[in-house]
Amino acid sequence: MSQWRTTRQDRSRVRYRISASLLAGLLAAGALAGCGSPAPELGPGAARQLQAQVLAVSQAAAANDPAGSLQHLGELLTRLDAAAASGEVSFRRHQSIKSSIDAVRADLTAQQAAEAARKAAEKAAADKAAADKAAAEQAAAAQAAAQVAAQVAAARTAPAAVAPAPAPAGKGKSKDKGKGKG
Repeated sequence: MSQWRTTRQDRSRVRYRISASLLAGLLAAGALAGCGSPAPELGPGAARQLQAQVLAVSQAAAANDPAGSLQHLGELLTRLDAAAASGEVSFRRHQSIKSSIDAVRADLTAQQAAEAARKAAEKAAADKAAADKAAAEQAAAAQAAAQVAAQVAAARTAPAAVAPAPAPAGKGKSKDKGKGKG
């Protein structure tokens, strides 16, 4: 089962790396596209800030930390909105990056829910095993008590052992030889 978890974790890490790489690629493409046009879709300062934030998301995802990744995604979205408000990101580019962020967020939320479900299932299995063990111990104690009770009952109903009658006093000669004195 541990091999299954390892394989599953490896797949989820790869999926999040791909999502983060896609987001980074979109930002890089936006930065390059902005270089040739008079009104850049993504200004160089905004591109650097957003790429740094995407790197933080990628690192948290690689460390299998969906909560941290979600936090960094929130910060990325805040920076994206601020850059769009200041005119460093065009509306079209903002929407493109935002849709990528939403896709990564959905993946991370699904991973977080799956992890919570896995932990709940493990806890339920551990609780069931503990309950089964306690029930087995309780049954063993009840069985031992029943055996003791049966032994006590058997001892009460068993007939008392008859002790042999005392042996007559020795066959020694008595001073009275049957002659009546009297």
